[in-house]
Amino acid sequence: MRIYFERSGGFLGKPVTCTVDTESLPADEAAALQEMVAAASFFELRETAPQGRDQFQYKVVVEAAQVKYTVETTDTAAPDSLQPLLRKLTLMTRSTKFSS
Repeated sequence: MRIYFERSGGFLGKPVTCTVDTESLPADEAAALQEMVAAASFFELRETAPQGRDQFQYKVVVEAAQVKYTVETTDTAAPDSLQPLLRKLTLMTRSTKFSS
């Protein structure tokens, strides 16, 4: 599974990105990400329109089993099921290993 993540907006507006290939991760970390994608029912989510000022906007693209799916959302519009994945990917943007 490959995941592209972009967070933009917020108070400073500086975008951060990362790209993750679960095949290059330790097995437990790869499994955790795959579980977060499944728990969010990611491939069934719909995009949400941006709401409010100074919010973070997220773009997540997941490629798995020859399927590529994109979800764009904001802090307040993101469903609770997606929050753990957004937090994990945000943390991963701080690692030079994953940042683009």
